[in-house]
Amino acid sequence: MTALTSEEVAWDVDGIPVRGTLTRPAGMGPHPGIVFVAGSGPTDRDWCSPLLPGTNCSGRLMAEVLTREGFMTLRYDKRASGTHAQENIPRLVGRISMQSHLDELIGAVDTLCSDGDMDPARLFVLTNSEGAIHALHYQLQATDRRFAGLVLTGAPGRSVGQVARSQLLAQAASLENGDLLMNQYDGAIATFMAGEPVTPDPSLPEGMRVLLLSLTSPVNLPFSRELWSSDPAALLAKVTEPVLVIIGKKDIQADWQADGGALEDAAARGGNVTFAYPPDADHVLKHEEKPRDALAAADVGTRYNSEERRLDPEALGVIVEWLNRQVRR
Repeated sequence: MTALTSEEVAWDVDGIPVRGTLTRPAGMGPHPGIVFVAGSGPTDRDWCSPLLPGTNCSGRLMAEVLTREGFMTLRYDKRASGTHAQENIPRLVGRISMQSHLDELIGAVDTLCSDGDMDPARLFVLTNSEGAIHALHYQLQATDRRFAGLVLTGAPGRSVGQVARSQLLAQAASLENGDLLMNQYDGAIATFMAGEPVTPDPSLPEGMRVLLLSLTSPVNLPFSRELWSSDPAALLAKVTEPVLVIIGKKDIQADWQADGGALEDAAARGGNVTFAYPPDADHVLKHEEKPRDALAAADVGTRYNSEERRLDPEALGVIVEWLNRQVRR
């Protein structure tokens, strides 16, 4: 294990700076490198979110571990996240899209690979949740500076719309009028996907209303409509480079059976994909001691970044071992 240093870096996308942190191991390069791609919404470079308490966030923790293992890492704030989000968001209305996320990632790759201490032939990506979709899109369009391997953590195997619906369906199952509420929700989503305005029914639970309003918010379009139907399994099936998919069995956002199963089916078409399902890892790869059936969706996220939480050692070990094996190939 080696010491590390970190520095702030930035690059522009459409005239708006994308800001990140580059970590550098001790010793002479060239070093293998890893770009980190965060999950959905306002999740920042460290995988912290203003929607969740705490600053003990998994992106930063994993970057530090992997840098001490000899990797250079670059993690970045999407332009709608981090400390500059409020000043950037008015300039992003109507401009956030799959392509804009891809442009941010392309800039990250260019920034890391342009550093003289980094070996572009040993470039990897490590993602969480929605970040897997952007990394897969990158890999399928890249003609050079391709990832030598992809690590997809908490990865959805179904479309984001399917994952969201399954979570809402589980919550609605305990409500007396759950079937009616789901029918109303499905109708609103159909209207949304048709490109028409959506006015959530006041009888819907607050969580459903907030979700529908966020999807149709001008600042999130056209991205939210593109994302809703994006199929990660179909993307994975086209990737030929080595991939590690890791979904914890205590993850209640991505399901290791439903999402993992969809990704396994896609990989069976010929991909070079390794799957790992650590029994006690949650969505952000923290160690979770509670049984999965005791984890409530409304509460678990608030504990992701608590100061006492630690990365799951089995999940972390799988990632480190897999990356080191790829580097030695």
